[in-house]
Amino acid sequence: MLGFAPAPGRPLFVLFGSSIVQFSFSNGGWGAALADIYARKADILLRGYIGWNSRRALQVIDKIFPKDSPVQPSLVIVYFGGNDSVAAHSSGLGPHVPLEEYIDNMRKIADHLKSLSEKTRVIFLSCPPLNEETLRKSTRDGLHLSEEGSKIVVEEILRILKEAEWDPCLHWKAMPTEFGEDSPYDLVSSSGQSTVNPSDWTFHRTIQWD
Repeated sequence: MLGFAPAPGRPLFVLFGSSIVQFSFSNGGWGAALADIYARKADILLRGYIGWNSRRALQVIDKIFPKDSPVQPSLVIVYFGGNDSVAAHSSGLGPHVPLEEYIDNMRKIADHLKSLSEKTRVIFLSCPPLNEETLRKSTRDGLHLSEEGSKIVVEEILRILKEAEWDPCLHWKAMPTEFGEDSPYDLVSSSGQSTVNPSDWTFHRTIQWD
């Protein structure tokens, strides 16, 4: 049983899925971007498993998200489907899952996650299109996200979180910054008579996310 142990008082966001989730902290990935955006606001926990399909995820979801955990996530972002859609092998081996079963598996995953607590929210990412031309012409596989693709995913997640009428709101601008109060130990201002609180500075980001 895994369970979760975020910093006291911080909401917990869990990224759950196959390789598009596991790789999301690499090479300008969308998970890393969310971790930066939500620094001092929420803990971003990675539960990504390369090669997994929805059938395998459903087999262990009770271990990854135990219902009796003392801490439950405020948000779970889920992605499965790319491996499920691989063509069936004549041996019966491999990740292929028939469409009807995939739909049922995802529904069961959603039901389990929503049962964790009244405040647990769930976002499902749809499968990206396969870029067959990229697959033929370059070393990229045409499915996993580039840095530009990850930016689109982040923008859409933030848009959903901003527009959703959830209580509490999980959009980063609406969430408190941990230990964000003014302190005499902050940077000294140019006047030398006060300090400057840098807690919410975002100048380091190449993209100023909304």
